[in-house]
Amino acid sequence: MHESVVVYNRFRFLKAATLLGLVAIVLYAWHDPAGGLPNGGTWLGYGLGTIGALLILWLMWFGVRKRSYGEGHVKLEAWLSAHIYLGLSLIVVATLHTGFQFGWNVHTLAYVLMMLVIASGAFGLYAYLRYPRLMTENRRGLTLTMMMQQIADADRDCRESSMQLGEEINRAVLQASQDTRLGGSMWRQLAGRDPNCATLAALRSIERLAEKTSGAEASALRRLVTLMTKKVDLLRQARRDIQLSALMQIWLYVHVPLTFALIAALVAHVIAVFFYW
Repeated sequence: MHESVVVYNRFRFLKAATLLGLVAIVLYAWHDPAGGLPNGGTWLGYGLGTIGALLILWLMWFGVRKRSYGEGHVKLEAWLSAHIYLGLSLIVVATLHTGFQFGWNVHTLAYVLMMLVIASGAFGLYAYLRYPRLMTENRRGLTLTMMMQQIADADRDCRESSMQLGEEINRAVLQASQDTRLGGSMWRQLAGRDPNCATLAALRSIERLAEKTSGAEASALRRLVTLMTKKVDLLRQARRDIQLSALMQIWLYVHVPLTFALIAALVAHVIAVFFYW
C-alpha cells in the first residue's frame, strides 16, 4: 500500500503536478511585467498565488478526508497520492508567485512555513515507505506485546537461576529486573537505547565474575550469562521497535502545527495584499 501511493494509477498525479509546474514555468518565462521585475502583484502573480492558496486549502482537507475512510467515491490511496505530488508542485507554483522577492515580512513567512510543511511531509512519506519494512525485519514474527512477555519470562528465569549464586549476584539480577525501562520520553523512544540499562550493566558484572570462577559455580554463572544475554537482546529488539514506531509518528508533531501556522500566515498574507498593498 505504501508503494502504491507513489505509483498510483501509473503516476497519474505526478503527471498532473508536472504539467502544472511546466505551465507555471512557461507562463513565468513568457510574462513581461511592467517595470521588468516579476512579483506577486502582477496578473500572473495573482493567478499563481490563487492557485497556490487553493492547493494549500485542498491539501489541508486531506487531514479530514483520511479520517473518513470508506466514505466517498475516491480511494484514500488516490487522495494520498494527489496530496504528495500536488503538495510538491507548490514548490514551483509558490516560488514563481513570489517572483523570487523575499524580505522580513509576513509574505516571506508564509512561504517559509509552506516549505517547512512540505519538508516535514516529505519526511513522513520517507518514514512510511522505509520504516514498516524495518519494523517487520526487527520483529521477526513477534509483536511488541509478545516481546514484552518474553522479556518478563527471561526476567523470571534469570531471578530463579541467580538464587543459588550468592547475595551479590542476586542483588544485581533483582536490581536489573526492577530497573528495566522501555519507552519513556519521546527523546528516549527516538534514541532506541538506554545508556543506563541496568540489565546490561548486571550482565557485564556477571561475565567478569564468570571469568574468575571455576567448577559448578562457573557453570551456573555461564547459564545465567546466557539468560541475561537473551534478555538484553530482547530489550534491544523492543527498543528498536519503539524507536521505529516513534520515527513514523514524530513528523506529525511538526507537520500538523506547521500546517495551522501556515494557514494563519496565509490569511495574514492575503489580508495584507488586498487591504494594505
